[in-house]
Amino acid sequence: MGHRTPIDRYDLKIKKSDYVLEVGSGHNPSYRANVIVEKYISTNYHRSGEVKIFPHQKFINADGASMPFQNKEFDYIICNQVLEHTDDPIGFIKELQRVASKGYLELPSLVGESLFPKLAHKWVCLEIDGKLVLFEKEKLPRIYPDYGRTFLNFLPYQSLALRTFYLSYHQVNTVRYEWSDTIDVLVNPQDEYYRSFFEKTWTEEMQHKIFPTRSKQQDVAISIKVIMHLIKTMIKRRIFVHKPISLAEYNNSK
Repeated sequence: MGHRTPIDRYDLKIKKSDYVLEVGSGHNPSYRANVIVEKYISTNYHRSGEVKIFPHQKFINADGASMPFQNKEFDYIICNQVLEHTDDPIGFIKELQRVASKGYLELPSLVGESLFPKLAHKWVCLEIDGKLVLFEKEKLPRIYPDYGRTFLNFLPYQSLALRTFYLSYHQVNTVRYEWSDTIDVLVNPQDEYYRSFFEKTWTEEMQHKIFPTRSKQQDVAISIKVIMHLIKTMIKRRIFVHKPISLAEYNNSK
């Protein structure tokens, strides 16, 4: 079991030879995926646009919680902004682990969901002590905990890279979790330690747990790394232009 925190969804450890599945790609599929699984094709309630697919990909209309694949059929599985929509995240994660040996999960953090809430989201998440901790939104306090102190008096003094804010500080907006073998996850934990992050205003100690303190040298190094990654990604996008097509166009081409 192991995991790392990529800069973003374009910073993944995928080999050229890997057979890659993406679950719930919606309107923004990963070009690297060989196979796409999408549950909802007649409604955009859970996404921001119509289903898109790249011509080289195989499309399968199926539920990500019960996929028509053999055990470990894929080398890598991508799951961006999907887990927060599921009814049973534990069952969904078990299915991801069944069909692939490693992969990438991205979902809104508690802070990100508090700033930009979406009705379709059922869960919020934090990575605490290496664990993905999911908490049901309906169980949160009616008024979300006050993060004003975190944003006004803590984070601005920690980060020099305001233009790369989300990527230079993991969990400000999303939780990014690249895993191998197994995913360490808790759902609606009863332990007061974990619950406190979702139900109470954060203390300074809790702030440092989610956003670890780093030196100015570390902050500059991380900021440079993020900026270089963004430049590299931008150059790649301009050189290698890939345009997805609609589901109707995809079906007509088959």
